This record gives sequence, C-alpha cells and structure tokens, in this order.
Amino acid sequence: MVHLSDIFNANILIVDDQEANVLLLEQMLSAAGYICIASTMDPLEVCELHRKNDYDLILLDLQMPDMDGFQVMQGLKEIKIDSYVPVLVITAQPGHKLRALSAGAKDFISKPFDLVELQTRIHNMLEVRLLYKKIENYNKVLEQAVQERTEELTRANMQLTQEIEVRKRAEASLQDTYAEIKRLKDRLQEENIYLQREVDRQFNFGEIIGQSNLLSHVFVQVEQVSPTNATVLLLGETGTGKGVVARAIHSRSVRKNRPLITVNCATLPATLVESELFGREKGAFTGADARQIGRFELADGGTIFLDELGELPLELQCKLLRVIQDGEFERLGSSRTIKTDVRIIAASNRNLEEEIKNGRFRKDLFYRLNVFPITMPPLRQRKDDIPLLVNHFVAKFNNKNGKKIEAVLQDTLNALQEYHWPGNVRELESVIERAVIISQGPVLRILDRFDTSQKTAVGQDVKALADLEQDYIIQALKKTGWRIEGKNGAALLLGLNPSTLRARMHKHGILRQKKKAM
Repeated sequence: MVHLSDIFNANILIVDDQEANVLLLEQMLSAAGYICIASTMDPLEVCELHRKNDYDLILLDLQMPDMDGFQVMQGLKEIKIDSYVPVLVITAQPGHKLRALSAGAKDFISKPFDLVELQTRIHNMLEVRLLYKKIENYNKVLEQAVQERTEELTRANMQLTQEIEVRKRAEASLQDTYAEIKRLKDRLQEENIYLQREVDRQFNFGEIIGQSNLLSHVFVQVEQVSPTNATVLLLGETGTGKGVVARAIHSRSVRKNRPLITVNCATLPATLVESELFGREKGAFTGADARQIGRFELADGGTIFLDELGELPLELQCKLLRVIQDGEFERLGSSRTIKTDVRIIAASNRNLEEEIKNGRFRKDLFYRLNVFPITMPPLRQRKDDIPLLVNHFVAKFNNKNGKKIEAVLQDTLNALQEYHWPGNVRELESVIERAVIISQGPVLRILDRFDTSQKTAVGQDVKALADLEQDYIIQALKKTGWRIEGKNGAALLLGLNPSTLRARMHKHGILRQKKKAM
C-alpha cells in the first residue's frame, strides 16, 4: 500500500515556458499539500534534472520553443531503456493527446485545465508511480536475496558432496551393525508382545483390572467371542465395566479398524431416540431442518454398542429387531431402505427376563440379543481384585494430580474389601480419586465412611442395593447443592456421566428438594 504521506512527499517537476502557468501549478500543488516541487522553463534542462533527481512526476507542456514536449519525452526514454517515464502532458491541442500517449506519456490534461481534475490525475499518477517504484525495489531486494542464497546453496552443495562421500564410506562399515540392531529389535518386539499378552491375561485384560476366578471367566468369554460377528449381550450392575468389555471385544475383532459407535439409550430423549439411531431426513418432523445420519449408518462395517438397552422404548424395539435380523432400516421421513453391516453389542443392568414378564421388553428381541451373554460380576463378589484396582487407580490419579502416593495401609484395604460397593468399580474409582486428592503424604488416606452392615441374603441384598443407590445419589446431590454437572457437580463426585446420573434420578423418582420457608 502507498501511504498518503508518501504521495505528498513525491518528487515533482513542472516544465512550462510560460511563467504564469508554472506559478499557477506550484501554488496549486503547494495548496494541495505537496512538498517537493521543482520547476523549469527550459526544456533542455529536463533530462539532466531527471538524471539527478529521478522525479516521480513530470508535468510537461508540449508546446515550447527550442525543444517541444515530444522531444523531451524521447530524451527521457533514452535515459533508461524500458524504464517508467512518469510524464503527465499539458496540451491545448486535441490532436496531441493520442500522439503524447504513444510517445510515452502516462496521462494528459487539456488546457485550460480544471484544477480539481488536475489534482485528481496527479494524485492517481503518483500513486501508480510509487507502487511501481516499490515493485522495483522489491525486485532488487529479491534479486539480491536470490543471488546471495544461490551462492550459499552453491557452497552448501560443495560441502554436501564432500559429506556424502564420507557418509558412503561410513555406511559401508555400518551395514553389519544395522542388521544386528534389526535382529535385536525384532526379537524385543516379539518378547514385548508375548509379555504384554501374559500381563493382560494375569492382571489387565485391556482396561479390565483383576485376576479373580469370576473375572477370568469373563476374559475367556471375551477371547472366545471377539473374533466372531456374534451379537453379545452384557449383563450386570451399573459400574461393573460393561462398556470396557464392549471396547475390549471390538478391539480384538476383525472390525477393530472400523468405528465403535456407543449409544446410551438411557440418555437419549424419548422423542429423538428413533432419529438418533436410524437417522432422519430434512423436514421429517418439526425442527428437523437438516438431514441427520443415524448411529447404525455411522457404524457400518464396525460395531455399535447399545448401552442401557432396557431403557429403549417398546415401539422402537421392533425396528431394532429388524436391523438385527435383516441388516436394514429406513431413515425417519424416508421410504428408501438402507443396508448396514453392523455387529451389535448390547448392555443392560436390568433383568430383561423380568422386563419381558412385565411387558416392557420384547421376547423375540431378547432371544436375538442373547446369542452370547456375558455377565459382569459385581465388585462385592470379587473382593480379591480390590487391591489390584486400588493400586491401578492410585497410579492413575497420582499422574493426573501430580501426587506421589506410594503406600496403602492394610487396614485401608480391609475396609475397602468389607464394603459392599453398590456402585461397583466406578464407585471405587471415585473413592480413590477423592482419597488421592486429599492425601498429603506418601500414604493413601480415605476419609469416606462405609456402611458395612448390609448382609448377604439374596432378596435383602438386592433391595438394599437399590435403596442404597437411591440414598447415595441423594446424599451426593445434597452435598453439591443439587448441582449435577461441572467441576463441583454430583456426577463427578459419584464417578458417573451427567446423563447417566439423570437417568438414575429418573429411575428412582428423585426430584430436587426445595428449602422450607422459615
């Protein structure tokens, strides 16, 4: 860009054999704000003056004695061949205009001239001239940089040629070393894979921590079903790790390089479940202002994990059954049938057989899902895994919170193993995270108080777990001022997703308790 100050500081020469015209132009330019103004009434001086001062604009009268304006322009062009000749001619002869432009003038103004028009043409010509000069300067700088860079590259190329010769000689002596390194690397990778499999089998099957007999049975089932395309039904209480098992099955399947799409049926609004699962066309219902691809379509070629399937509305269970049986469905608002190749893993913490008896779940859908059931044991049935889980979570939250907790007292482990864990592994994880945060030294301190009075009678145990879950949620909500989400929300305190906590609140009929007026 050309700044206005650059234009007003431009170097201007007035050439006219009439003193009155020279004075008029000088006054006009000065009044307009131009600073560097020179003039001459002798056309013979123009070329020499331009050689010395390199004018940005020459206001040239064409009709002058001794040497007319056309001869002056010819002389200016000879100073630098193919250079820019910054001439604005002033003439009273209409026939001179085209001739002047052909001779090299950049613009013309007719006598008698209009001052406003003249000022405008001068301003425009100077702006173009200064831009042209900037381009010339940039080109010079660029040419200089290219020349310097070329010299640098030439020197570097010579040095590189020498280095290449040295490298060739060195590479010849390193071939045997590289071969040995590759052999050792391949052996190390094989040993690492073997050891990782052993560790997975003994302590950590993917993300699942534990080595109890019940959990080992789950590991065997996962190994058996993963390579197949069979539908898997994961059963068990909330927080037992059904989602982790679903990811483990997918990661060990032939579909591992395709997406794993997770759908939590409990968190989807009842009015949007169908469009979320199967997609919708624009205008399918009020508010559907764009086409939406459904989760089954997104999961094509991969796996879809339907969590909390027992919450799926009865009217949509028929459509899900059709996808399982025929691998096809229609988007909401469309009659076009879409084919999909999806492996289904479903999970529920409800007793689906009881749901069938109560008319809330289709029997034929249950049979289609129950091809390969895996029941996740609750934490209270695998208490021997609690020390492993505690150590795992301590290491995890040490890293997350910048702590250095190195020891867990046996009394602490005993207290954790005596508790019945209604929230299972997810509840244990939250307890350990809180403990890591509050612990000041190298020993884990747990300030939670656990109710260990629950007994093992089956009927009483199930009832107590449901009641305890409700009480536990209400206690957390009260503690957080009934805030669900965020840093200080009950969901984080309980180790749940906010949507899952809302579903649990809906299940137990938990509503916010208003403060009584004083």
